[in-house]
Amino acid sequence: MSHAVHDNTLEQPGQRAPLILGANDYTSVTDKVCRIVESKPTIGWWAAFSISFMALTMLGLLIAYLIGTGIGVWGINNPVGWGYDIVNFVFWVGIGHAGTLISAILFLFRQRWRTGINRAAEAMTIFAVICAGMFPGIHTGRAWMAFYMFPLPNQMEMWPNFRSPLLWDVFAVGTYFTVSLLFWYMGMLPDLGALRDRAKTKARQLVYGILALGWRGSTRAWITYERAYLILAALATPLVLSVHSVVSFDFAVSQVPGWHTTIFPPYFVAGAIFSGFAMVITLIAPAREWFGLKDLITLRHLDNMNKIILVTGTIVGYAYATEFFVAWYSGNPIEQFTFINRAFGPYGWAYWIMVSCNVLSPQVFWFKWCRTNFWVMMIIAAFVNIGMWFERYVIIVSSLANDYMPSAWGYYRPTWVDVGILIGSFGLFFTLFCLFARFLPFVAMAEVRGTMAQDHHYAELAKLAVPGKAAQSVPHRPAEAVVR
Repeated sequence: MSHAVHDNTLEQPGQRAPLILGANDYTSVTDKVCRIVESKPTIGWWAAFSISFMALTMLGLLIAYLIGTGIGVWGINNPVGWGYDIVNFVFWVGIGHAGTLISAILFLFRQRWRTGINRAAEAMTIFAVICAGMFPGIHTGRAWMAFYMFPLPNQMEMWPNFRSPLLWDVFAVGTYFTVSLLFWYMGMLPDLGALRDRAKTKARQLVYGILALGWRGSTRAWITYERAYLILAALATPLVLSVHSVVSFDFAVSQVPGWHTTIFPPYFVAGAIFSGFAMVITLIAPAREWFGLKDLITLRHLDNMNKIILVTGTIVGYAYATEFFVAWYSGNPIEQFTFINRAFGPYGWAYWIMVSCNVLSPQVFWFKWCRTNFWVMMIIAAFVNIGMWFERYVIIVSSLANDYMPSAWGYYRPTWVDVGILIGSFGLFFTLFCLFARFLPFVAMAEVRGTMAQDHHYAELAKLAVPGKAAQSVPHRPAEAVVR
């Protein structure tokens, strides 16, 4: 019965689907979210956590082996000095973009449909940046010398090269992580206070009490909280555009054919949002099923995110075509050869996987049935993540393997250590996400309750404006859900 209600709600013309379904009030919303933290973990959670933790353990062992032996255990060679390590770095930085866009930009534009998904998306951002930050450290080969990337005073007067885009990465990604972490944590304060007040053991009460920073829900606290949240959202918004633009400078400011192009900043930003939303779908669509959150994370949320995947996927496809046009229009035979070689050379298999996953597969989202079908959206989200990883692989490896001098050409073959570290990075990501879902509020309860209050306010205004027609004028209010 509930599935029919969800589907019918989406199909009503001229009326937006409700953001909260079911006979929910403020108390039931709090109970639904807190129950995930307070109840014992399910078998599904233990299975997901166990698999992820095993992959994380493998990652730790492989990094220890890498540092102890040297980066020769990777498949990098001359001329391909960047392999899976930088591919993974760019991929994980991109994954983290959807969280900030959902949280900060949609918040500033007062898009209320963000409220059910913003907490999990913000957590995804933090964990993806942690995964990304690992790779530049181990890529140097001497991880214990990583402090040389920072402008720290030292007796040898060795300073970083501030004109290097690799150093720009350090500051950009570091700033992005700091602001995103503060934004995520600030948004959780009211919910952490609720978990503290509901805690049944002294240990939980102590831990959540410390994390809540003395939150009491007073009027003064709410005013200060909303002001700080708005400031952090304003700070985080330009980072969506700047961080992946800076990452693209790693390539764009070089003279390597296929990299030296001005299209990279907007191209990378669109691709980052594209892959980030696909990962949000991958995480949230199953979570709403497993945790019983279908009333709070509705099909309208998933439908909107799939629309964004369709739009950004089309932009990415346009960027692919533009690259070929610019190479032809430039009249540079080396640039022309580079892009023809990408499509029909030794790495052509990777290129066509990229195009199929990123350009063709999202086109099914033109149909509403596909945008609201669980299995279709999960499959397409998986294809998008695969395709975006191969996009970074094609850009990095094909340009390095076949540059200006054919006498220096080579072919890159990853080793088992490369593949193991890639799998292990997913283990790190999903382990952190499982712990977040288990011990912290998965949905922003305070913001969802605020959405319910606004709906109720609109209902009262509709009653005053058109007496007797309030039910038709208002898309949703908690009391109306009893029709189910």
